[in-house]
Amino acid sequence: MKDVVHLNLMNKFFKQILDEIDVGVHVVNHEGKTMIYNRKMAEIEGMNFEDVLDKSLLDVFSFHKNEDSTLLEVLQKGTRIKNSKQTYFNNQGQEITTINNTIPITDNGVRIGAMEIARDVTKLEKLIRENMNKKGDTRYTFNSIIGSSEQIQEVIEASKRATRTNSSILITGETGTGKEIFAQSIHNGSSRSSKPFISQNCAALPDSLIEGLLFGTKKGAFTGAIERPGLFEQAEGGTLLLDELNSLNPPLQAKLLRVLQEKTIRRIGDTKDQKVDVRVIATINEDPIDAISAGRLRKDLYYRLSVVSLFIPPLNKRRKDIRDLVQDFIEKYNQLFGMRVTGINDEVLRAFDQYDWPGNVRELEHIIEGAMNLIDHEDTISYIHLPIHFRNKQQLKSNNASPVLPDEMPIQKGRQVIPLDQYMEEAEIYYLKTVLKQNNFNITQAAKSLGMSRQNLQYRVKKHKISKD
Repeated sequence: MKDVVHLNLMNKFFKQILDEIDVGVHVVNHEGKTMIYNRKMAEIEGMNFEDVLDKSLLDVFSFHKNEDSTLLEVLQKGTRIKNSKQTYFNNQGQEITTINNTIPITDNGVRIGAMEIARDVTKLEKLIRENMNKKGDTRYTFNSIIGSSEQIQEVIEASKRATRTNSSILITGETGTGKEIFAQSIHNGSSRSSKPFISQNCAALPDSLIEGLLFGTKKGAFTGAIERPGLFEQAEGGTLLLDELNSLNPPLQAKLLRVLQEKTIRRIGDTKDQKVDVRVIATINEDPIDAISAGRLRKDLYYRLSVVSLFIPPLNKRRKDIRDLVQDFIEKYNQLFGMRVTGINDEVLRAFDQYDWPGNVRELEHIIEGAMNLIDHEDTISYIHLPIHFRNKQQLKSNNASPVLPDEMPIQKGRQVIPLDQYMEEAEIYYLKTVLKQNNFNITQAAKSLGMSRQNLQYRVKKHKISKD
């Protein structure tokens, strides 16, 4: 009797705890039927307890084609799923989006069920979609540009001034520096913001297709040709972004120059010109002078486009912005992944400061996204979470670096030259002490910096009796 009373009391505690926590909890048995379903989960999914309890998941919820329930997937495979976004529908057809941690439940090695802990991101997902559709493809404004360095602030100020006019703009910058973000920001800050923003990568299509895409086609102009407006007509009253302009062949660049000068376009196969009111922003990923010298950019087109000329500095020229960019990307992926990462540790920051960033801001974002996919329960990104290709590059750089020894290390004592073995041992002790001090005597971090195992470093520290003093 005492055991029954105790069990009933524990069940009441258990139920109240489940109903008070601010995450959804859903547990199914080995048949996929719901056994536990807390109040928050009912709130997230807009369901009543009786609609779900003791019912099969697939009888209550529906999923997109080619997508399965994460609960059923874990139940079948027995492997946990962490921070997985899932969109599905309740029994009334309402769309729900959650970030789930799903875990198999076992008893003596036998799988008896699965548990899902869910966070609701339905409103956030809807808001993101609405913002992306608000102005077509333009979601960036000057507030989206992260960085307090003098280099980037100077470009932002010049870009803001360019919003007051309709002059053509040429944006120069390496791949991944954020040229399109600046183009969208200029469009959204101008009087054309309510009109279309059309973007076209000139390197993405062959010349035979891009001409028709830009200027449109007249029906019957060639076999299969239909009456179709080009990008200039589609962008009427707004902005046309031509990305990687130096990929266009010279004849097409000549036609583009004519459009900029005459403010008219002629469809392929047509005999009539029609006026267009479009602001052209072009981007180029190399020095324009080099592109002109190599014949990849017409000089007259360059002068016509560069009425306003902007240069986006590469990330390795604005290192002051790295910390702010990292925090912004962490916040972005915290929302998308339902995580609570707070930042990066000092070792990661040092690695970022020393890296050359050939892929610029885009590469930094991809590295942060990759790290957050590898992170487990920690709230800080450590060196071990960074993608392997980045760590390999840093390791190669460390291995190629020559150790610097102090000038005062003598090569002889008195008139006797120090034996090589003794000199090498003293040099090793000095080098190990230096690296350990740089890493605050953290053996794990120092071992990574030295490119050796933790055990190997510990052995050498004990062998040479190296201490903090």
